[in-house]
Amino acid sequence: MATKAPVSRSDFNEKEKEKDVRTSNIVAARAVADAIRTSLGPKGMDKMIISPNKEVLISNDGATILQNLDLKHPAAKMLAELAKAQDIEAGDGTTSVCVIAGALLGAVSQLMAKGIHPSIISESFHLALNKSLDVLTSMAVPVSLTDRTSLVKSATTSLNSKVVSQYTNLASIAVDAVLNVINPATANNVNLKDIKLIKKLGGTIEDTELVQGLVFDQTASHTAGGPTRIQNAKIGLIQFCLSAPKTYMDNNIVVGDYAKMDKVIKEEPKLILEMCRKIQKSGCNVLLVQKSILRDAVNELSLHYLAKLKILVIKDIEREDIEFICTTVGCTPIANIDSFSPEKLGKADLVEEVGTSDGKIVKITGIPNPGKTVTVLCRGSNKLVLDEAERSLHDALCVIRSLVKKKFLIAGGGAPEIQVSQQVTAFSKTLTGMTSYCVRAYAEALEIIPYTLAENAGLHPISIVTELRNKHAQGEINSGINVRKGAITNILQENVVQPLLVSTSALSLATETVIMLLKIDDIATAR
Repeated sequence: MATKAPVSRSDFNEKEKEKDVRTSNIVAARAVADAIRTSLGPKGMDKMIISPNKEVLISNDGATILQNLDLKHPAAKMLAELAKAQDIEAGDGTTSVCVIAGALLGAVSQLMAKGIHPSIISESFHLALNKSLDVLTSMAVPVSLTDRTSLVKSATTSLNSKVVSQYTNLASIAVDAVLNVINPATANNVNLKDIKLIKKLGGTIEDTELVQGLVFDQTASHTAGGPTRIQNAKIGLIQFCLSAPKTYMDNNIVVGDYAKMDKVIKEEPKLILEMCRKIQKSGCNVLLVQKSILRDAVNELSLHYLAKLKILVIKDIEREDIEFICTTVGCTPIANIDSFSPEKLGKADLVEEVGTSDGKIVKITGIPNPGKTVTVLCRGSNKLVLDEAERSLHDALCVIRSLVKKKFLIAGGGAPEIQVSQQVTAFSKTLTGMTSYCVRAYAEALEIIPYTLAENAGLHPISIVTELRNKHAQGEINSGINVRKGAITNILQENVVQPLLVSTSALSLATETVIMLLKIDDIATAR
């Protein structure tokens, strides 16, 4: 009796339902990747997003675009989460990571159409990823945090693809801000909460400045002619209300006698004056008042008394800013008037109200222990430009943080992707069977980055990528697409550099997401 030939793993026939689910996931995720593919690179286009309440947002940052899109399909949402994860990990490369994931999904659908099992594809992609990370690490150039020029070049590359790319001062501000809050000799991470971005309409992006101290976009209180400039400031931060006490929500006080009513009315100013005197007695001459949600934190009467006592008042300080203010000026939040004492006050050389073209701001400068926090005052001619400047500055700060975490630089302009593609293709030839085929498909998918860069710059993508392959085959590993000149040049000499962490994180996260999508064979709705 003839024995039946064993069925090999490669003769994989998908069940109809599994096939539909996988196809649906891949189509949805690729649609998202294709939607933001045109935003990649310095010549990438911007997207205009209109929110339900008719607010307009213009950006070409992948994470920002996907965050604001109304995505319905779960696989499409996974790609939005992928961009968010890249934004958290590296801060830059959010468009690249989605484009790579889209290209890998394209490779997956071709491999599965040939009958290759998803498990083999995912194992091969893991192999290819490990090889890719080794290639990227071998290409990287070490960088020192004391080398400010290299850090500025890296921040400039990140800003080149933004709406605000023509302003050169943002890269320097981002580098100086990070270097101010870390010790370059020992740092291995940066807490970006130590760098506060304040937006103020008016002026141009060129007017954006780095302030060693604090900036409040609220004005100082002008009630009863209070001071607007204080030298040798002693700063107090209060979290209680400088107004008459009130009963709880459900309580009432009934006063049935006019004499008693008069007494109640006279007691209120007396009580407030006593509180203001205690504040003055401690030596405090600048008072920051936290915003209160239950009742007015300060009333007209208390502002009047404080003005007479020559105390500068800034009210409506947000709760989330308290920690930053305390770290900067060295004060302690005071929750009760009885605990108001001189040792809880912060110090600064100068607190003054400064006029801008769109109202006034308060600056606190000359803090005793600089180096813990800095404030960046962003300026812009309109709200859209200002919001984009803030996002771009955040990306530049994240790029410098990536360099602090992993102190290596790598060439940009599609050079690392082509190099990885060639090395992984060579690696696939050492493997056998289906694995070799899948690893080669992974390598080819990575060529999407240089292809898209050339396409978005208005160049001929096929001839550019072919020339780029040729240069890398000759050993010129730093050759990349110079979109400004429209040619292939040594991209490292053109100062187009990015942190190693951005590239390694993008590849790892994109591959993980694709493998996760591959493993899904059914979608069920929870009850």
